[in-house]
Amino acid sequence: MNFKERDILQIEDKGLSTKEVKEQIEIFKRGNIKVNITEAATVGKGISKIESTEKHKLIEFYDAEKANHSLLKFVPASGAASRMFKALHNFADDFDPEKHELREYLDSTGDSDLQRFFNHLDKLPFYDHAIEKAKKQHSDYAELSHDAQHKILVETILNSDGLYLSNLPKGLVPFHKYDQHVATAFEEHLLEAAKYAEVDGIAKIHFTVAKGDKDKFKGEWKQIRERVEAKTGVKFEIEYSYQDPKTDTIAVDNNFEPFRTEEEDLFFRPGGHGALIENMNQLDEEIVFVKNIDNVVTEDKVQNVVDHKKMLGGKLFKVQNKVFEYLKALESGDVTSEKMNEIQDFLNKELFVKNSNSEDASAKYLQEKLHRPLRVCGMVKNEGEPGGGPFLVQDKNGEISLQIIEGAQIDNDNPQQAKTAREATHFNPVDIVCSLKDHNGESYDLNEYVDEDMSFIADKTKDGKPLKALERPGLWNGGMAKWNTIFVEVPVETFNPVKTVSDLLKESHQPQ
Repeated sequence: MNFKERDILQIEDKGLSTKEVKEQIEIFKRGNIKVNITEAATVGKGISKIESTEKHKLIEFYDAEKANHSLLKFVPASGAASRMFKALHNFADDFDPEKHELREYLDSTGDSDLQRFFNHLDKLPFYDHAIEKAKKQHSDYAELSHDAQHKILVETILNSDGLYLSNLPKGLVPFHKYDQHVATAFEEHLLEAAKYAEVDGIAKIHFTVAKGDKDKFKGEWKQIRERVEAKTGVKFEIEYSYQDPKTDTIAVDNNFEPFRTEEEDLFFRPGGHGALIENMNQLDEEIVFVKNIDNVVTEDKVQNVVDHKKMLGGKLFKVQNKVFEYLKALESGDVTSEKMNEIQDFLNKELFVKNSNSEDASAKYLQEKLHRPLRVCGMVKNEGEPGGGPFLVQDKNGEISLQIIEGAQIDNDNPQQAKTAREATHFNPVDIVCSLKDHNGESYDLNEYVDEDMSFIADKTKDGKPLKALERPGLWNGGMAKWNTIFVEVPVETFNPVKTVSDLLKESHQPQ
């Protein structure tokens, strides 16, 4: 495949080479590689269930140990709020109060989220602001029918001359209404971090944001800083980073030729959240908590979340101490056969790393398996339909390990693989604590632990034309495939994402 001179300039401007782009195109031709799941990870087989007494011990251990480590909370926050308000945009486009009745329209859509939105409008954190704005812009608002008022109110929430909420990054949408103020997800993450990521009166938190949004987040921090620091008694060090343009990926058409825009330029797309492994790789901290921007709760419910974060952190410290002890012993070269068996047993039973070789593992093998980034991941019981989540996966070398697998990675055309997927009991809420440094205090190069075979091809459109897009191995999927992993059950109450605007009406987002 030959690129034009202007293509080469565009590729180089991205920080890529033509060789890398050609390799991406070969991945399209290869297609998605399905993983080989051997079993669903369940309680007692890949997922630890920590009882109350042990939980409290781990929390105490975390509290006693954390001051000896550098901590940071890492929040992927580049998502826009547009999807959150999609149903409202459809309503604003389709509903005409002169021609339809609201009840009939809602029945015709069958959208229960939209029905809940209109049934409990007054409980939304931005309701008062929207009403005030709507009345100011429509002097006859009070005389209009309820249906016409609802139409105006939705337009006020969405449009640029109103609140324009769907144009905000999701982290800056009002999430929770308190007596004296309204809080965004950004603010709630800070309050939460102060309770478990603080060392010596300072909590560090890192947000990955879209390039045009950094000033918006900084502006929000300027407005809320005094309140947040007074409430928590903690100072915050807030960092921001962007997804590197060199992690963008080429798009192709259905013939696997580079997709071109109407201006005949090559079309690159962001490489998905898996590209953020590079952002994480730039961090200097040892212990990093990972949590999505929309997964927060109100202040009165946060302690339960904090306790389980500390529990995961305590588990990480316990396992990390054992890993470091074993690595130092292996490095000394003076390890008895009994100690070797103990280390092998630890790998099998604690980390669920199964050696495909039936012969006794060598010291070199054990060292290589232990000298890796470590993560402890909370897993929530799946109370709905089974999908992507925690599995035991066999790689191309025959080795079995714990992995977080998305539904799209599973070969559902294979009856055995589909059956194993249906046996999943838990799902991944993105509740992860990571150890990014080794026993010598050296940072791992996280790029060395990515499984590039876990990249994912998706069908998309651009300018009305179909294209194929390439997403890099997901941050907590293929991006961490070669890490050592521990799964721990956490309660569903710790998982409260806001996918649609109506989710803000759930109890977890309504202050008591």
